[in-house]
Amino acid sequence: MDLRQLRYFVAIVEEGSFSKAAVALRVAQPALSLHVRNMEASLGTDLLLRTPQGIRTTPAGRILFDNARAILAQFESTKRAIVSEAGDLSGEVRIGLPGTISQILSVPLILRARELYPRVKLRVMEAMSGFILEWLRDERIDIALLYLAVDERGVKSYKVLEEELCLFGPASGIAGVETPPDRPFLTTEDLSAIPLILPSVGHGLRTLVDERLNRGDITLETVIDVDSYASIKECVDHGLAYSILPVNAVAEEIAAGRFVSWNIGDPPFSRTVHIAHAYERPVGEASMAIESLCRETLRDLVRSGQWRARLVEGAAPQAGAAASS
Repeated sequence: MDLRQLRYFVAIVEEGSFSKAAVALRVAQPALSLHVRNMEASLGTDLLLRTPQGIRTTPAGRILFDNARAILAQFESTKRAIVSEAGDLSGEVRIGLPGTISQILSVPLILRARELYPRVKLRVMEAMSGFILEWLRDERIDIALLYLAVDERGVKSYKVLEEELCLFGPASGIAGVETPPDRPFLTTEDLSAIPLILPSVGHGLRTLVDERLNRGDITLETVIDVDSYASIKECVDHGLAYSILPVNAVAEEIAAGRFVSWNIGDPPFSRTVHIAHAYERPVGEASMAIESLCRETLRDLVRSGQWRARLVEGAAPQAGAAASS
């Protein structure tokens, strides 16, 4: 076995399917299947099982997966140290981030990039996901983090995490409006009686909220449409209405006692974060390194509790990558 086979195997297990791994790795699906068959023949045992829920490892496959991840992590760490010492990795990498992601990811990512790749110029561009996707299509950015999956000619995405959404409002309450009930979580029926400030129709977050409520035939009381997360928080702070945003987007205000929040739904109301990239144009080593570093930073933020989210199985493809809100 070689490193390439280990990378392919790890990606297949993490993605949960050959087709998803093929997209993430930018490798033809039949080639992945052939590599697994060759590995199984070499080891004399089955490594993977196909189930209705996706790919699962056999006991032998789990041993290989755990050890392969450790080997690959050590190899990548060694390679980064050597490349950083040699100072060979250079160039500009442009990454597009929605505002709610940028406020938690940008600084840690920039600091790590400066430490590991001092000759790489990282350019962070912030906008709503729809604009970011257009930038990716137009080749104005190299990597994108988005709230919607993308699978179209020239652009692919893969899931990395699911972040929780919450209802939040001013700690002092809103004049003339009953405070939401004090429960472990609010139902969609509870939301129907609450005046809300949300992005306008067509915005990714608004679409997600509308779809969730439409399942129960619930109508929202939207009093203001605002297409800016910062402005939404300002309006809430002034007591105009409540709103729904990722927990991380209002964590600082909640900690400071300005806002209070309520969980929504059981299971929790959440949305998925994707990394998207354009797969039909050349990808430089610097771009691939920054994308890998972005995934690592995301994982560390979640595991440390700084990002209230759940890592998605398959969040670490082994080759190039970089999708709406």
